[in-house]
Amino acid sequence: MPLYDTYRARYPELVGHLENARKRNRLSHAFLLHADNETLRKEFAIALAQLAACPESRDGRPCTVCRVCRSLEEGSYPELYFLTPVGKMYQIKIGDRGKPEPNTLRFFEEQFHLTSTGGGNCKVGIICDADRMNAESQNALLKTLEEPPPQTLLILTTGNPSALLPTTRSRCQLVPLLTNHCEFDFAGKEAVCAALAGLCFESRGDLAAAEAGAGALIRIAAGLSADAAARVAEEWAPRLAAAEQAGDPGLLKRTRALVDDAAAGAYMKERGLFLETIRTFCAQLELVAQGVNPADLANPELFAGLRLPPLTPEQAELFRREAEELLFTLRFNVSEELALRTFAVNLAMKS
Repeated sequence: MPLYDTYRARYPELVGHLENARKRNRLSHAFLLHADNETLRKEFAIALAQLAACPESRDGRPCTVCRVCRSLEEGSYPELYFLTPVGKMYQIKIGDRGKPEPNTLRFFEEQFHLTSTGGGNCKVGIICDADRMNAESQNALLKTLEEPPPQTLLILTTGNPSALLPTTRSRCQLVPLLTNHCEFDFAGKEAVCAALAGLCFESRGDLAAAEAGAGALIRIAAGLSADAAARVAEEWAPRLAAAEQAGDPGLLKRTRALVDDAAAGAYMKERGLFLETIRTFCAQLELVAQGVNPADLANPELFAGLRLPPLTPEQAELFRREAEELLFTLRFNVSEELALRTFAVNLAMKS
């Protein structure tokens, strides 16, 4: 089934309103997609782009089969521009005013003032995790949001709209797509859950077992950086090869710097997923201890293949509190290894 039809069936009323707006030429030029699922945010943004850009639209509904629709779904539409957070702080950079670097806000905005070559009805810009823009970047974007170039669609995606300035939110049409389900897509997710299950159920009062569980979590955390770097290197390989072939040392240096920034951003994202997996696992244990059916949890896959002996509500509450304390502690400049070791030992020795 085409991507657009999938979401049309999933959100018939919402998509129906959007189609009616397109039919009456009243479609907003700026949207804010709020979803707790990253894949959902990205895919619905593409579906929305198809609705806006399809030259064969009928009654506001894109055809899904024309060149524009297909190239948008494939990611090859020449007028589709992405802006994503990068760097160790996982932020969207504003860029230099005179000669902005690629994947900065000012470079992103420049693309909408260039001559169109895509053959569709509009240019499409998607800002992923828009809440990672600081106040300066958001203020710089306001004029484009309020008065975009003709035939331009801007889509901001976020899992945390409250982190955006009110002036940014007010210039976008909000599209809520909440599912109460998060995707924990990082290397080692299953190993994290297995280590947590061991600490919660098999290591009670056993310091040696607690140390083993702590070691497992520490090794997984240490491997996140290498995994992120490998994925980014694969994604950027064509651009890096092109820079090397161009024979321009300056271009090669800038491209390598972009790769390093992308790798740092990918690592921070994976680290966030790693820590959120720990919190969600322990929070769901508390729900199960209170009588919730595991199949009804937001993320039942975290318990897949694991044996979950009965817990008292008091024990489960302790696990959840320790997970929250871990995440709070890591907000400060502390040793991640020490924090994880303390967390693991507390789970095993206090239960």
